[in-house]
Amino acid sequence: MIMRRSLKAVALEYGQNTSPIVSAKAEDEAALSLLQAAREHGVHVAQDPQLAEWLSRLELGQEIPEHLYTAVAVILSWVYWLKGMQPGDEKIVS
Repeated sequence: MIMRRSLKAVALEYGQNTSPIVSAKAEDEAALSLLQAAREHGVHVAQDPQLAEWLSRLELGQEIPEHLYTAVAVILSWVYWLKGMQPGDEKIVS
């Protein structure tokens, strides 16, 4: 038997919150649409199927659990680096 994994996409919101929260999630075709919309809006996309699987189990608006902090921190540090930002820069109002 061959089982096909479904494609999952999860968006996190961070900066104005004390810890990242799940702001959107989708599977299969809807996940493709979510990824396309993210790219069109300049949102950086990391590919980590195992992390996406864990995050997809959370409810919208739910903070990520402590056991996922390190994995999410790695991705967030990558995004900050790509944007030339440092943590806290998002809180500065121009």
